[in-house]
Amino acid sequence: MSADTSGGPVVIDLGLERGEPETYHRPERRTTPLWFGPAILAVLLLFSVAASVPPAGPPLSALLRVPIGPGDPHTLTGGRLVVQTAGELTSYDLETGDRQWRVAQDIPVYRLRTGGGLVLLRPWAPGQGEPGTTAVSLRTGAHAWRHERNVITFPADDLMLAVEGVRSLSGSGRRVEKWVEMIDPARGEARWRLWVPSTAVLLAVPGPPGAGARLLLVRDDLTAHLYDVETGSPLAVREMPPANYDPENPVVTGGLVLLRHPGPSGIEISAYDPLTLRPMWTKPAPSIREIQPCGPMACLIGLDGVRAVDPATGDQRWHRPGWRSVEDSGAGLIAYADGPESPTGVVDGATGELLVDLAGWRPVAGKAGGGDLLVTREIDPGSRTMIAVAVPGLPKPRLLAELPPGTGECQSAPKRLICRSVYGELVVWAYRPFTA
Repeated sequence: MSADTSGGPVVIDLGLERGEPETYHRPERRTTPLWFGPAILAVLLLFSVAASVPPAGPPLSALLRVPIGPGDPHTLTGGRLVVQTAGELTSYDLETGDRQWRVAQDIPVYRLRTGGGLVLLRPWAPGQGEPGTTAVSLRTGAHAWRHERNVITFPADDLMLAVEGVRSLSGSGRRVEKWVEMIDPARGEARWRLWVPSTAVLLAVPGPPGAGARLLLVRDDLTAHLYDVETGSPLAVREMPPANYDPENPVVTGGLVLLRHPGPSGIEISAYDPLTLRPMWTKPAPSIREIQPCGPMACLIGLDGVRAVDPATGDQRWHRPGWRSVEDSGAGLIAYADGPESPTGVVDGATGELLVDLAGWRPVAGKAGGGDLLVTREIDPGSRTMIAVAVPGLPKPRLLAELPPGTGECQSAPKRLICRSVYGELVVWAYRPFTA
């Protein structure tokens, strides 16, 4: 090869016009990934849908405000709020806040009771003899009937009885005397009646599968009498051990009747079949002072904490020495370490395992529904109160809102919080439930 010595300009031919690579204007592969276009389209679609959805409302909003006096009673039942105030009895729909009915009703009562589709009004008249019981329809507010005696209910078993209560050191409770009448809620008349020679403890016990409850009377002569609810026919009689028969003893739990009583070597727990009153088992329980239902278990509460036993056998399933009491609520079992002001948490009654930590919170009475439990917490005592909801599956309560100053005496219902105000109102709040 010889060098060019002509002295002219040197031209380097790259083989392409205008000196730019061919791949610039005709690429052989994509310059963006395949997913880029669909992803941009999805993002734009998401923004457009979100813009069309209205923003969520506040977690807690006032649905209804009802003027009420300090001593005026109210009750929650079947999705209704029933209030007696200023000589009137009024029912409100808890779902909508609408008034369902209002009737004049000047019978002074300190508590509203319900059962059998009725509101039962018994005047508060100490020392003035038996004031009787007036029933009004829960659906319409219309007067239904009046009974000359005290009418009590067992709401869970849909039983209504007219009794004459006996006051004792443990309160009036379930101890009755003289005539006991099974009441027909539709007419207020006795279906049947039986005579109690002295006094007796009265309670409803489970019937056969698919059937209703039965009535159990434990008399002062230590005999237990079982009756058919429909006819009043006697079904079984059993001699019972001496015991302190009171509103908390015996207890129905796990389909059996459990009784705490003295035994040959100390306090014992005995279980009885509610269909026949046949003894099932007896276990020593020297430190036990109380029996309570515990979900599927029976909780024995004593000086050494809380023990859960299988009601069918009496065998212990778990023991929590640091607990002092338990409470069966609509959201599960609530355990307390130092009293009613200091709950430990929501626990699994079958295992005793902690489900939701409630340290620092106080449960709100009532049933919120859906397994939820409403709880409150005072941040500055007397000035700020927070409301939260304990949800199954979450380890701690989830904050809802701060309650207005002067709010207290709260109750819960499904998706509702009902509280008294120092300003003379009963406020129904709607809240948005959470999911875990």
